[in-house]
Amino acid sequence: MDLYRAFLAIVLSFLILVGYQYFFAKPVQQQPAGAPQAQQVSEAPGNKTAPLPVAAASATKPQSLVAVDPKAKDITIDTPLYTAVIKEQGGGFKSFVLKQYRTKMEKDSGPMQLVPGKEPANLPVLFSLDNGGAATLPTFKADKAGISLTAQQDTATLVMTASLADGIKIVRTLTFHNDNYLIGVEYKVENLTDKPLPISPALSLFNEPFGQASESSSYLFAGSAAYINGALVETKGKKLSEAPVILQGKVSWIGFVDNYFMTSVIPVNGNARTVTLQGSEKYVQTVISEGLQTLPAQGSQVFDYKLYFGPKKLQILQATGHELAKAVDFGWFDVLAKPMLWLLNFFHQYSGNYGLAIILVTVLIKLVFWPITQKGMKSMKNMQKLQPKVAKIREKYKDDPATMNQEMMALYKTYKVNPVGGCLPMVIQIPFFFALYQVLLAAIELRHAPFMLWINDLSAPDRLWIGVDLPYLHGIPILTLLMGASMYLQQKMTPTTADPTQARVMQFLPVIFTFMFINFASGLVLYWFINNLLSILQQQLINRQSKA
Repeated sequence: MDLYRAFLAIVLSFLILVGYQYFFAKPVQQQPAGAPQAQQVSEAPGNKTAPLPVAAASATKPQSLVAVDPKAKDITIDTPLYTAVIKEQGGGFKSFVLKQYRTKMEKDSGPMQLVPGKEPANLPVLFSLDNGGAATLPTFKADKAGISLTAQQDTATLVMTASLADGIKIVRTLTFHNDNYLIGVEYKVENLTDKPLPISPALSLFNEPFGQASESSSYLFAGSAAYINGALVETKGKKLSEAPVILQGKVSWIGFVDNYFMTSVIPVNGNARTVTLQGSEKYVQTVISEGLQTLPAQGSQVFDYKLYFGPKKLQILQATGHELAKAVDFGWFDVLAKPMLWLLNFFHQYSGNYGLAIILVTVLIKLVFWPITQKGMKSMKNMQKLQPKVAKIREKYKDDPATMNQEMMALYKTYKVNPVGGCLPMVIQIPFFFALYQVLLAAIELRHAPFMLWINDLSAPDRLWIGVDLPYLHGIPILTLLMGASMYLQQKMTPTTADPTQARVMQFLPVIFTFMFINFASGLVLYWFINNLLSILQQQLINRQSKA
């Protein structure tokens, strides 16, 4: 097998994989096996009858169906981690601000807002008895004007009570914690009449994108996500704009996610449920249906949920439980990526700088693969020495391919050279490189994390501001240019068996990579730059050994 063709195939495969992720969004996963197809409503186990249809909504933006109660108050919940505002009318969250995360890189940009204020009927966490139709929006009277949790106070509760016109009372109890983002929400529905009443309980979320995505992550998935029937299901807004999507089964959690944050509902009991998604790329309405049920006369029923509104950080989600950690998905390389994320955080504990942590992880990976890379580089060097003999065999037997191949194999055997020995080490390393690539692209740890000098955000493209707004670039991508230069130098030092024409074609690869990396996160560029420098060092050592 021709070494150049094998090497070129690997490079092209790399370009295709990276290019796919660069120009296209992460593919939406299909529904779990055994779940009904989208738009197919059927009875879910544990429900007496099929759920009622969700009220129609605009495909471009949600519409408020009820008048605003001017007397309804706003209840403010303040904890060390977040500040939330709950409206008495409907009981939805009017605001949810994360104190430890900023909206933008600028320090005066303000804390991260997960819930932009809207009309009461278009807020997340609305409980209804008409399957999310929002025909009525009761006013919940709160037992407190507000809550302020300190580090010394573990939990606090807020009780909100609403009385409906048909003789039903709803008691809503929210439990807040001072050290995590998990919120308990219990609804006790009481029938105050002497006759059974049919109800169709449902909890609704209204979500919009949390903010403008960075250039390096704008093509990653953002939209409705659920962990249902033991599988992660992601649904793009574009699909919802075509028709509502219905999911059925055991829902561990469902909500709205982007690259760094998520808002989600966790049904506490394990009953099967029906979830209806509708909306567009601008907003998503999620309705978690409990099914049509009968509330006994003078009886009551409790519906229990938990909420998670917070960062999509693996360590936090793992500690929170409820399968929330499944929201952090690195795709094909997940099994390798998560240990690398752990390594990144491990080195950060000691360095205090994620840029240095990236360098240390890169060095560690390079050291692990140093022996097999060394072997591959030596094999390529040996192949290069044999090229004059290979050229003679090709010229001599150019009209007899079978004999030419036999002579080539005999030549390799005589000099104990493996023609693909330089490629195999690269093939082995590719999954590890892509796993780290995914981590550096998607980890919230790098969001707004500074490195040094002009690189003040490892999740953003590298730009050095020169006082002039350059078209498209807005600044000089110094690190990216250094990466391209290092790749060119590495290529010049690496032995090649290609003919002069092929070698000239290969010289364009550093240029292609430089343009491709211009809008990648600077953390990714830093990794690739350091990896190139280490490869140059290794090749230099091999070249010296071969001359000795």
